[in-house]
Amino acid sequence: MLQLNLSKRSSNSNEHHHDSSKKSKLTFELKHAFHTVKSQIPLTHCVWLLITIFLQILILFFLIRSSPPHPPPSNSQQLVALNPDCQSGYVYVYDLPATFNTEFIDKCEELDPWKSRCKAVSNGGFGPSATGLERVVPEDITPAWYWTDMYAAEVIYHNRMLSHKCRIMDPEKATGFYIPFYAGLDIGKFLWFNYTAKDRDRKSEMVLDWLKEQPTFTRANGVDHFIMLGRLTWDFRRLTANDSEWGSSLLYMPLMKNVFRLSVEKHQNDDLEESVPYPTAFHPRSESDIVQWQNYIRNYDRTKLFSFVGAKREKIKNDFRGVLMDYCKSEENCLAVDCATTVCSDGAPAIMEAFLDSDFCLQPRGDGLTRRSTFDCMLAGSIPVYFWRGTFKGQYEWHLPWMAESYTVFIDHDNVRDTNGSLILQVLQGIHKDKVKEMRETLINLLPKFVYATPGKDLGSVKDAFDITIDRVLKRLKSRRDQYFES
Repeated sequence: MLQLNLSKRSSNSNEHHHDSSKKSKLTFELKHAFHTVKSQIPLTHCVWLLITIFLQILILFFLIRSSPPHPPPSNSQQLVALNPDCQSGYVYVYDLPATFNTEFIDKCEELDPWKSRCKAVSNGGFGPSATGLERVVPEDITPAWYWTDMYAAEVIYHNRMLSHKCRIMDPEKATGFYIPFYAGLDIGKFLWFNYTAKDRDRKSEMVLDWLKEQPTFTRANGVDHFIMLGRLTWDFRRLTANDSEWGSSLLYMPLMKNVFRLSVEKHQNDDLEESVPYPTAFHPRSESDIVQWQNYIRNYDRTKLFSFVGAKREKIKNDFRGVLMDYCKSEENCLAVDCATTVCSDGAPAIMEAFLDSDFCLQPRGDGLTRRSTFDCMLAGSIPVYFWRGTFKGQYEWHLPWMAESYTVFIDHDNVRDTNGSLILQVLQGIHKDKVKEMRETLINLLPKFVYATPGKDLGSVKDAFDITIDRVLKRLKSRRDQYFES
């Protein structure tokens, strides 16, 4: 037993001595290596190496400190989680004081110096229910027809927006901000007679004064805001303070410089503006309404080659409408509806009958380059013939194909005037019937994109003019806001 213990102690002692020898050897090797390095790298070089490393760490620290904070999740990321149907974003609708919108409807008798506008702004902008359409429209879809005014879009858009599925009540989650100011109804009564420039600008200045007090407007200087203008863009582009000059100066006011705008006719050189279809009389309640009307106009028996609906403007020198009316009345292939003697407003039965009965419809420029009648014509499946390139070029790009020749015919107005209109017949007779059928089918397929559905109704998979507009607006506003904050 004693011998065994002594053997263990001797063994432990040998191991301990062996470990100590290993540690001593390792320490000696490290010291030797250190002295070797010292002998090969001068001290001054070591100092500069340490300074360089320190400076690099210091620069990295300041770069991290000066870099912008990570942006919060984009609206699109947040919105997908909220509602998968609103992939383009959400709209916040400002609750403006009534003086900027609903008060115009309450005081509709004052909107026009010649006649009451109360019917025009009724039914959420659709106007009164249409009557007298028994010979024109299938009976079961007549409830979807209204006498809708050509300048009622701002009321229609506001009404639709209030019940839109992508409207949101929390401004912090909004992609875009809608300003429901009825600028068209406001300026309408000031365009004539002895009103001053201040009269025409008063409400516009007031609404912008209200907006500049809103944090949601000032934080991005309005780049994520938009407005619907119910009239032509030219009615809001007065350049001077001259009382005799037309329109208001709304679009040239400083606070409007970033606000995106919609109108029934846009300025083609303004990147902040987009045109949307004029309202027509048809406001479908379902996808079935649309399909039924499409089939109806596809199979309608048309007896005339072309038609013209309009009236001469005697006070306008070299009035082109007069050229078209005189020629159409003299040509057996043309159906003329003279609005000097026939009621033609808001899609009246005489208008729809004429367009349904003809393959083509003549569409001169209106108060601007575009015309509400063009959309009435296309609604009936009649192919528009236009005479100024600006009528389609650059207009309605969100809703109609950029290749206008696939569903329209262009004839230069100067050439028509030189031939007293006979060129029209020559051109239209030269289009093969199969081509006419193809062009009409293009129009029929486009139809849902330029009509405004009845609010609260389900069109299934179909998107109407309003849906397309708001989807594109939100995408545009999100892109603009992202660019604004990145810069």
